[in-house]
Amino acid sequence: MSDKPHQNLAIIGHVDHGKSTLVGRLLFETGSVPEHVIEQYREEAEEKGKGGFEFAYVMDNLAEERERGVTIDIAHQEFDTDEYYFTIVDCPGHRDFVKNMITGASQADNAVLVVAADDGVAPQTREHVFLARTLGIGELIIGVNKMDVVDYGEEKYKEVKAEVQNLLKQVQFRSEDATFIPISAFEGDNIAERSDNTSWYDGDILLEALNNLPEPQPPTDAPLRLPIQDVYTISGIGTVPVGRVETGMLNTGDNVSFQPSDVGGEVKTIEMHHEEVPQAGPGDNVGFNVRGIGKDDIRRGDVCGPADDPPSVAETFQAQIVVMQHPSVITAGYTPVFHAHTAQVACTIESIDKKMDPSSGEVAEENPDFIQSGDSAVVTVRPQKPLSIEPSGEIPELGSFAVRDMGQTIAAGKVMSVNEK
Repeated sequence: MSDKPHQNLAIIGHVDHGKSTLVGRLLFETGSVPEHVIEQYREEAEEKGKGGFEFAYVMDNLAEERERGVTIDIAHQEFDTDEYYFTIVDCPGHRDFVKNMITGASQADNAVLVVAADDGVAPQTREHVFLARTLGIGELIIGVNKMDVVDYGEEKYKEVKAEVQNLLKQVQFRSEDATFIPISAFEGDNIAERSDNTSWYDGDILLEALNNLPEPQPPTDAPLRLPIQDVYTISGIGTVPVGRVETGMLNTGDNVSFQPSDVGGEVKTIEMHHEEVPQAGPGDNVGFNVRGIGKDDIRRGDVCGPADDPPSVAETFQAQIVVMQHPSVITAGYTPVFHAHTAQVACTIESIDKKMDPSSGEVAEENPDFIQSGDSAVVTVRPQKPLSIEPSGEIPELGSFAVRDMGQTIAAGKVMSVNEK
């Protein structure tokens, strides 16, 4: 573990815009992946007829992904810059992986959006920017990638930059918090060293921009909230729930409660990076063992919190949502699947309370009959089975969600208030 402050960095953007190559390049340039490993990947990539994919191979080291040439799971990789120690949350770009993207983006403090210079803003670019904004990502660094493909043309760069700025305005991302950099992940331009190919550009290069990100303030004084990703049985230890501490601190000896399963016990051991530790804080991925809890008592989607301040379980909750895409209209009674932290629960939209004007944030209409793509609204939601979720004003880390139906993300939102069971 590094003694520098830690950041979780999401790499987002449309499929084929070069995210994996950029990640591989970053890991290589910061010395996190040695030269000989890249060489080995290069040979392997050429054998498979995918020459030039060697940096992408660093990330996509699941055999299946190599065969398909796409990124599937969220791989965690780490690298250091002068200021920070980063964990990369590589967010898949493919549509069918938006689910991963949602759980991935919600774990990131800041993000690098990769937009190919020859392609500009693509459908997933929109979706990812929108999700990043809704899920509370702070700053966005936009890498206008594949500059080598457009002969490092300044006009092309400006064109794509204007297109992205326009998109940021549409989703109300404060575009002054966005840094644009012309890069080539493949050739290495403006990643770790300033490139002569873009002599017209005088801003930060990528590593400088990463160093200049604001330091995230860990939510250590909030109550413990730890969404469970998986539950394992490990011989000699017993049941081991695994997840990431979102807020607060987890200590051995703590009495904890898992909601909505409503079981609890005393934390016996905490393990992180295969070492036993006495405590864990926000951002730490941990496995831990709780006295008296069996494998079938808890499941993915449960949230662990202090026994004396357990996570909220919603009877209903009120939320503000933005509809990204829906083929028709959404009315009361609609029941899609809500993805909140690690939980996936079918929820019914009981009522559409008000429609908001997205540009001003004022109420445009009370109790509208329906909402459709592009609308922002306040709705009352009833989960079909128990769901632990928190108001985003109190615990933002557990207050955002995405709504999926028909294999796509149709809306995303934030919880305003929870009416507890």
